[in-house]
Amino acid sequence: MAIDYEKLMALQLSEKEFAYTTRDTMLYALGVGMGADPMDRNELPFVFEMKSLKAVPTQATVIAWDDSFVFNSGINALMVVHGEQSITLHRPLPVEARVVSAMRVVDIFDKGAGKGAILLTETKIRDKASGELLCTNRSTVFARGDGGFGGRSEGAPSPHRLPERKPDQVCALKTRPDQALLYALSGDRNPLHRDPDIAAAAGFPRPIIQGLCTYGHACSAVLKTVCSYQPERIAEFSGRFTAPVYPGETIVTEIWQDGPVVSFRCQIPERGVIAINNGRVGLRA
Repeated sequence: MAIDYEKLMALQLSEKEFAYTTRDTMLYALGVGMGADPMDRNELPFVFEMKSLKAVPTQATVIAWDDSFVFNSGINALMVVHGEQSITLHRPLPVEARVVSAMRVVDIFDKGAGKGAILLTETKIRDKASGELLCTNRSTVFARGDGGFGGRSEGAPSPHRLPERKPDQVCALKTRPDQALLYALSGDRNPLHRDPDIAAAAGFPRPIIQGLCTYGHACSAVLKTVCSYQPERIAEFSGRFTAPVYPGETIVTEIWQDGPVVSFRCQIPERGVIAINNGRVGLRA
């Protein structure tokens, strides 16, 4: 079934309710590289409830996880990859909450037959009890098998430009061989990341790590190097996914800081590729 632009743009998606607990918060932190060294006392507050538990800011991407839209949109779900992700944290993320999410399709771009389509979505997440807006997630979905439906091709947001100087800091995080399996317990259970046969059908030699898992590792790197492990300092976090990461590889995050703006990109030295590019973090004072 081909993309129906008018239908998707007019789609009215019902609000959905979700709940997450301190257990989910600790599990997410483990899934994005926190706690790899059990003697690192700076990371214990993210993975140990008796140490004044903190939430990694990018957990905002999974607290209301629902990818059913992709499978009901008419696009070829097997050929879908995550293009970009941004979050705006309107307040520091609580370590547990009951939330209500509202998602909409912002725009769709047609790159042409054989070149794919780009869908932009936005999800606003509120605290159920107070109605307070917690975060806004914006995602770009690259539907590799769905170009040529007749939509416009130009107008997608421009990526953040990285500084041209050498990075101010570099943080290397080794992923686990079972990283994708562990991260799947926080939400993204797409078999592409767990089933070797599904990965092969999608053109990969083995399952790849979820893009948002790499994204979370980048956030862990920024927390370590720039924020002194204070998640409340991160107000915005965005990046563009440019290459897959395989479990067991090293994510090397290069970081530039210019006042309240932090730029970053993630390199994979084992293959000499950039996994996340044009990263931008907005800091609170």
